[in-house]
Amino acid sequence: MILNAKTGFKKNIVDIICLLYILLFVYASVSKLLQIEHFRIQIAKSPLLSAFADMVAWSVPISEIVISLLLTMPKSRRAGLWLGMGMMSMFTTYIFIILNFSSYIPCSCGGILEKMGWKEHLIFNLAFVFLAAIALWFSYNESKQRFIKFLVLAGSNFALCSLLVLVLFLLSEEKVHRNNAFLRRYPHHPAIKGKSIELKYNSYYIAGFNGKTIFLGNSSAPLHLLEIDTSMQIVKTVSINFKNSKKYKFSNPQIRIEGSKFFLYDGTVPVIYQGKTTDWQVNGEVTSKISFSELIPTDNGFGFRQLHKKKNLNILGILQNGNPMKVSLAEILTRQTDGIFDTDGMLIYNAQLNKLIYNYYYRNTFVVADAKNLQSNFQGKTIDTVSWANIKIAKEDSSRVHSMIGQPPLIQKWNSTWGKYLFVSSERLGKYESEEALKNATIVDVYNLRDRSYEFSFYLYNHEKEKIIKFKVCGDLLVGLTNHYVVLYKLDDTTFEFK
Repeated sequence: MILNAKTGFKKNIVDIICLLYILLFVYASVSKLLQIEHFRIQIAKSPLLSAFADMVAWSVPISEIVISLLLTMPKSRRAGLWLGMGMMSMFTTYIFIILNFSSYIPCSCGGILEKMGWKEHLIFNLAFVFLAAIALWFSYNESKQRFIKFLVLAGSNFALCSLLVLVLFLLSEEKVHRNNAFLRRYPHHPAIKGKSIELKYNSYYIAGFNGKTIFLGNSSAPLHLLEIDTSMQIVKTVSINFKNSKKYKFSNPQIRIEGSKFFLYDGTVPVIYQGKTTDWQVNGEVTSKISFSELIPTDNGFGFRQLHKKKNLNILGILQNGNPMKVSLAEILTRQTDGIFDTDGMLIYNAQLNKLIYNYYYRNTFVVADAKNLQSNFQGKTIDTVSWANIKIAKEDSSRVHSMIGQPPLIQKWNSTWGKYLFVSSERLGKYESEEALKNATIVDVYNLRDRSYEFSFYLYNHEKEKIIKFKVCGDLLVGLTNHYVVLYKLDDTTFEFK
């Protein structure tokens, strides 16, 4: 009677655990299949599995349904438990990598599980791995020999399934960062690291750099800036004052400093404020009916990028000084697929050449145009081999919302310009380059705008284990920004020609 009672108790536990797995997998699979396009987009945005979004989006819910069916039948229940434990092991490994090795944390779950935090989700998955292990052990004999064998089987199951996720991650990384045939040239020490200063917050951006003073804007406190001299000794906090000007309600204001002037703007508000850095007082404003997603001050006014709603295309424009300011538009950005995501990029101004430069994010191309009339001077190529933006578009919410499926390779991550040079940072490894290079440094490729050629590349090594994410060049100085540090570099005058 005792043995029967014990056996009955274990059978009930196994039944309950199988029921929990069935409820979880049926719910999860149905949620994914009902919103399969949304689930595919979320997987595609994952830094781990973006290269395999289509395969994963369908295989996961189908596998969950198959496992649920196996768990409903006594003869296949044990196989279902092993597969269920393996599935939860893969989910656990995925979340562990996301939390510890990912540059950002995406969202890829639906339904009620979406309300969980990632750490809570990790614990939840581990609990289900443990439940499956209990149910499987109860279905085996209890002798010591069987227990050791069971531990080996369970450990192997977890290890193999975790290894599968790791392999997919590595293959995805290889697909994003490799498959290149280009060769970089690295001269000796073209950029020498100088002094640095620690920042309290990670919300700063480079608003301007004139060779003597570094100006940092703060996205969390839009009207406040830091002034840092190049000796990294004097740090001042300054605030923009709206004493005699109307203050509009901004959604995402930005500050740009050129020379002794500052400019405050937001593309959703038809006003560009301006003033002098000597008193940080708004003393004028430019009113324009245009909206824009990028704006850069020039010697003649402003260069900007906006979305042409009728043509569904990003276009460039200039605001020329005058009263009123004259607006000129030019369709010099090349559509490849959708016209929006595939033409996304960075707009900068070269004051020495009086040129606007636009680097596409997802292809090896940049456009150089005259800042006076916006006539395209030439279309340049970087040394990367990706000439076509690998963009896939999905429509959600009855075609009202367009989303990009997958994270295509980011060919050009950041840029700056000075004199005849264009500086472009890249996360793409060239032929014979080590993975350690990308892990320990930011790679900067240098191009000559006058003869339209690639010159060489150099490393900006991590500072205090933090990567240089943005930078700006002024003369022979380069200021780099990490999440918590400002770092100054001296560019070697035997390598560069700034005069």
